[in-house]
Amino acid sequence: MDFTPYDRPVRAAFVGLGRIYDLNVRAYLDNPDVEVVALVDPSEERRAQRQSDWPQARTFTSAAELAASGLEVDAVEALLPIPLHVEGVVELLGYGWHVNLQKPMCNDLAGAETMLDAAHQNGRVLRVMENYIFYEPLLKLKETVESGALGEVRGYHMKMVGSGRGGWDVPASSWKWQFEQMQNGRGILVFDDGWHKLATAIWLFGPIREVRAWIGNTEVFPTIEIDAPSTITWEHDNGVRGVWDITLAPDMYLRSDYYTNDERWEVTGNRGYARVNRCTGRGIQQPSLEVYAEGEMHSHHALDDDWASSFRDSGRHWLRWLHQGEGPLLWSGEDAVSVLRFALAAYASSAAGGVGVDPASFD
Repeated sequence: MDFTPYDRPVRAAFVGLGRIYDLNVRAYLDNPDVEVVALVDPSEERRAQRQSDWPQARTFTSAAELAASGLEVDAVEALLPIPLHVEGVVELLGYGWHVNLQKPMCNDLAGAETMLDAAHQNGRVLRVMENYIFYEPLLKLKETVESGALGEVRGYHMKMVGSGRGGWDVPASSWKWQFEQMQNGRGILVFDDGWHKLATAIWLFGPIREVRAWIGNTEVFPTIEIDAPSTITWEHDNGVRGVWDITLAPDMYLRSDYYTNDERWEVTGNRGYARVNRCTGRGIQQPSLEVYAEGEMHSHHALDDDWASSFRDSGRHWLRWLHQGEGPLLWSGEDAVSVLRFALAAYASSAAGGVGVDPASFD
């Protein structure tokens, strides 16, 4: 669609005021590109709590109630549970609002196509937010790779350890939706949090042509299984190969202000390597980015490695794009479908015993 930036601050509404609000709201605070005009959530307690951030905003129990109020809204920060994404996004777009949607986009391609069709039919923009590609150590990693400092890239590795202790409290209502996702074959490590890892792979090295995966399960409570240990490997169109190792350590304490997730990235070239040592949690107490080349290790101590800052910067990018036209838009709904295809290929490969699967083979 042709989009004309607003010549005034964007009038925005938050739809969903749960745990993730605490991260996404950072983009909106003290931001001249936006005016928060509405807060939507069925919980009276959450509405009252969040209105302390926006005393002038009106509150509503549902998006339908907001739409019926006549309050003018340009864009919505959609913080909905994943099973509600398709129906919810179609509703929000139908009211004539641009939508910034939390990942994962949805569970299948049919749902993705439904949302994209709704965006096109209503002439609105659907963005699927990806904060990891705004995390400064990863931005610096990408810059290092593209500078040629490592030489020709030979491959890269991502490691993720899901821990059971530490971090912030997650409401029981949030876990309810995650358990529903698990029952539908969309695990919290591979699909939910893993969406970020798959997105960074495409962002770093481009389209994927083949995926091979072995997705395991570990029962943590009766009828509740976590999708680990898991190993996913792939090859990009440019020949670069990657591997992602997922481990579950339920009794390990991980220092974190957020979720208890230890994450690392390492890219190896024919002249050196670069590694990001942490993201969500504070596991490895080394500089967040280290680069080894020509026999020397260069440590980056001054990068903003607070994971929450990536939410701030991703959201600000969206609001600048709406207000000032500063782009390109990362990610558009169409771009996000490539991440979904990557995930679906991993599931299909694992189900077939680890055979190679082309993400493009999913219609």
